[in-house]
Amino acid sequence: MPSNDQTAAPKRLLTIQDVSCVGQCSATVALPLVSACGVECAALPSAVLSNHTGGFPSWTFRDLTPDMAGIEAEWRKQGIRFDAFYTGYVCEPQIDPILSIMENCAAPGALRFVDPAMADNGRLYAGFGPDFPSKMARLCKGADYILPNLTEAAFLLGREPVLEGYGEAFVEDTVSALHALGARSVVLTGVSFDPAQLGTAVSDGASIRYDFNPRLARMAHGTGDVFASVFAGAVLRGLDALDAAALAADVVCASIEATPDSHWYGVCFERAIPMLVDRLA
Repeated sequence: MPSNDQTAAPKRLLTIQDVSCVGQCSATVALPLVSACGVECAALPSAVLSNHTGGFPSWTFRDLTPDMAGIEAEWRKQGIRFDAFYTGYVCEPQIDPILSIMENCAAPGALRFVDPAMADNGRLYAGFGPDFPSKMARLCKGADYILPNLTEAAFLLGREPVLEGYGEAFVEDTVSALHALGARSVVLTGVSFDPAQLGTAVSDGASIRYDFNPRLARMAHGTGDVFASVFAGAVLRGLDALDAAALAADVVCASIEATPDSHWYGVCFERAIPMLVDRLA
């Protein structure tokens, strides 16, 4: 059950991912959704883009990697600490600075949530080379929770993506291999054993549990960010991993259903926030 102690200081989570000024993804999704979970959300932008790269014909990109060391130094000087870290879309040169921040700016018992946002539908995102997944695997090592989709899981493991025609044995093998990378808990998204359903496999290393929702006909940008943001916030509110994954999936589905067809660049997750707050109350 979520904690409702209003006298306790809220947990402070640091999200490290890009800011796409237009397009509902990355930090512009994480900040409101983690906050809606009753968790303080600080942000370290890894880059600033005019708009995200999915479906837009062009974009600007400002790399903020050179700012990371100075920001960490200032936090260390002021004694600023975080109860959790949540990473999303980041680039190769940022892996070492992020690991340093996680090591040096962590409160006791701080959790690490890693969404290895780099691929979907069988291919890497534009701008990532074939060696990038091995770099991302370094960030997954020692993470408390990693949240790859099936494509990202395959690339992390150096395998060809398999997106259909598999069974539970395939999922169990994939999850086991992901644990071998050093992740304590694995939340594998996009799992389906039935064309009418889509869900998540949640593993703590000892057992795998599943959550499924009816498959929606529409695919949309930013749903992985919605899922990961709600999952991280819900875990910090005290939900166990399966309940957090189920809540995150419900918010994703509600967001998609609330989004008109003309709204192609993301989902209207704002319309699902009242449901999220109510479910955590």
